[in-house]
Amino acid sequence: MGTTNATRRAGVALLSALTLLALPVVGGEVAGTSATAAAAGPGAAQRPNPGSWQGGWAASPQAPTEAFTPNWSQQGFADQTVRQVVRVSTGGTRARIELSNRYGGTPLRITGATVARTDNGASVEKGSVRQLTFGGHHSTTVPAGSDATSDAVPFRTRALESLTVTLYLAGPTGPATFHMMSSSTSYRARGDHRADRGGAAFTETSESWYYLTGVEVSGGGVPPRNGVVAFGDSITDGVGSTPDTDNRYPDELAERFAAAGRPRSVVNQGIGGNQVTNDTDWFGEKGVVRFEKDVLGEPGVGTVIVLEGINDIGASAAGGVGAPTPEVSVAQLIAGHRSLIRQAHARGIRVIGATLTPIKGSFYDSPVNEAKRDAVNAWIRTSGAYDDVVDLDRAVSDPADRDSIAPAYDSGDHLHPGDAGYRAMAEALDLRTL
Repeated sequence: MGTTNATRRAGVALLSALTLLALPVVGGEVAGTSATAAAAGPGAAQRPNPGSWQGGWAASPQAPTEAFTPNWSQQGFADQTVRQVVRVSTGGTRARIELSNRYGGTPLRITGATVARTDNGASVEKGSVRQLTFGGHHSTTVPAGSDATSDAVPFRTRALESLTVTLYLAGPTGPATFHMMSSSTSYRARGDHRADRGGAAFTETSESWYYLTGVEVSGGGVPPRNGVVAFGDSITDGVGSTPDTDNRYPDELAERFAAAGRPRSVVNQGIGGNQVTNDTDWFGEKGVVRFEKDVLGEPGVGTVIVLEGINDIGASAAGGVGAPTPEVSVAQLIAGHRSLIRQAHARGIRVIGATLTPIKGSFYDSPVNEAKRDAVNAWIRTSGAYDDVVDLDRAVSDPADRDSIAPAYDSGDHLHPGDAGYRAMAEALDLRTL
């Protein structure tokens, strides 16, 4: 298969990853633990805990599909190595990865996995490759419908550092659980190249993530229950941002925390096209169902930002993306939001409601859809159901026409922000409320 390309690209400079201390090369097996530290209760003292785990990076898993551009999810892998680059929002002294076979029809055999610091493209920094283990073994099998977490490995990271996770899949995997819209390049090679420093063998690329759903860190001395989860659809997922630049709004929020000298765990649990109230073949389980796995299952989460609902409104109308879904009323969508709030509060998690951003001129634009968007936004702003509100609608709308995205913030489709728009969204959040 040849190289696949992103559907949208805008011009912006590449953000530089931080360069840190070298680590030993692959060699000896590293003992560790796959147990997850118990989350502190809502009333627990907020003292730094060097052993607590935080989400450094995350992506919500999806069922295999080729909805927009070719990818590797439906055919899966056989005797191939997949190399994936992610950026962690916060650092520590240990790391572990999460893999998902949630939508696989058969057990998934991971022959081996490594983590390293990213150099350039598919290459990694010299001396930084570390072999990962699972229960003390180099290989693991993930049952269909299940997830797996690697053992902890000594690995010093800092906030905003780019890491490369490499998986070798010797036997046929069948269709792959993946994340479709990564806005990031993944690489594939024939044979076992998990320990390669260079990227020459990785001749194929894709802009999706495969099996990898999390990189967790510990040992950073951060308070427990400090993490932030951004939950939503394509506007959280970062569609419209420049690939390989980490310009999604959750990335920009992590940069704000780091610039303030207070790095925080900020993870992105957005799925392009996702809805609060309807399951879809292309765009994942409905938000009220996946919230438990994708948000409440994150370690150390204390706050969640909810930005979702525009696909519930728009996807039932002509001109929407994908197969039409049942029409959703304002009352049904509000009930879905209330379900998310209840689920979070039951775990002692603070919930920030984000207003739905403009749709004028997009494929979702219609008088009926605009009226629904206005009604939902009025409820988010005034109901008091959320612990706090961030008005992302106002943050990116055109002051001369509040139903439209400001031209400087528009990716070009009048629905998704571009890099500048995602930056404005992150800047609208009050760090003191998160």
